[in-house]
Amino acid sequence: MKKMTLNELNISLHALTVFRNLLSDPVLSCLTDYLDCLPTASAAQAVSRYSQFVSRLYAAGGISLARYLEQLAGDDENPYIRRIGRGDTPAPEMVDCVRQELRILQEAADLTPADLRSGLAWDGYLPVFPLESVDIAASYRRRCEHVGKLGYGIYARHRMFYVGQEGQILPVHSPDKIRLASLIDYRQQQQIILDNTLALLDGKPAANILLTGDAGTGKSSTVKAVVNELAYKGLRILEVRKEQLHAIPAILDELNSNPLKFILFIDDLSFQRDDDNFSALKAILEGSVSAKSRNVVIYATSNRRHLVKETFSGREGDDVHRNDTMQEMLSLSERFGIQITFQKPDKKTYLDIVHHLAKEAGVELPEEELDLLAERYALGRGGRSARAAKQFIDGLLAKQ
Repeated sequence: MKKMTLNELNISLHALTVFRNLLSDPVLSCLTDYLDCLPTASAAQAVSRYSQFVSRLYAAGGISLARYLEQLAGDDENPYIRRIGRGDTPAPEMVDCVRQELRILQEAADLTPADLRSGLAWDGYLPVFPLESVDIAASYRRRCEHVGKLGYGIYARHRMFYVGQEGQILPVHSPDKIRLASLIDYRQQQQIILDNTLALLDGKPAANILLTGDAGTGKSSTVKAVVNELAYKGLRILEVRKEQLHAIPAILDELNSNPLKFILFIDDLSFQRDDDNFSALKAILEGSVSAKSRNVVIYATSNRRHLVKETFSGREGDDVHRNDTMQEMLSLSERFGIQITFQKPDKKTYLDIVHHLAKEAGVELPEEELDLLAERYALGRGGRSARAAKQFIDGLLAKQ
């Protein structure tokens, strides 16, 4: 097929429809700005816009324009990929539009620095960028075929998310990279969570999980480690704070049509007796809201077994149906399909964790001295825990 001229390519890029969001990308917008100016701009203006384009490409990681556009198209959230993700069949007109636009993006990906400066009346120095051969259409077909594992939009580029102040889903740009291999002991608890999460990924019934136990025993770290282990299978995690529980129905509506699988993660969960969030979570766990969400489970951690903070005065209240009220509060944890307990490690397990972390960190101390210092540190922190072991090793590293 005949190669487009720069002017033809520029017009074609401006005609993007399914991939129209790409035109606001910093690199591609600088490229079209440069192509726009070629017919009328002075050499100085054109050189400035060309250099701005290359500068943005460098800032994006110094990769080739071809690789950048391949990734940009693959991660784009557009009407076509959303239909594919839902299992719907796009209209023939949309399929043809995607085919034509991928060809246009391929033309842009094949541009060389020499191609771009061919429209310039300037023979002096200009920056260049790496060249690479890619097949954008083939790459996009793979994306569509494996959209349940690769995702699209922000869910393709990130694996961990949180809910913002306005209820929007935002990516965590520096996620915890903890892996299961770094977590010592609690193998039985880890396996239960792994098995349940794999069931979710396989499209089988999966339960909501409540992780309870002593502080610092690795409950949150275990959940995040499972996500890191299984992200390549299409698993993502979205952390929801307790005061944001009322937003879960809207979140589920947004995630329900997404081809990926999600853990809604609620960390350090507990309630006061008359907490409105209590009723919100109860309704969700009872299935009145989440039953339709085949791709979402809720994992929550708590240092309390019964989640609701009780007082003796609360037990002696004047509620005619006090017993029913107390049972309702205490039974919230029973609405999680799986409950897992993390207990504080004994001395042997605690020291095993210390030895493992010390080896990973390259700490070289005689074992007897290391054990003595570790025990002394745990005593000063109120007891042994995986968190205390990690903090102890971090403290040793800070002194080196």
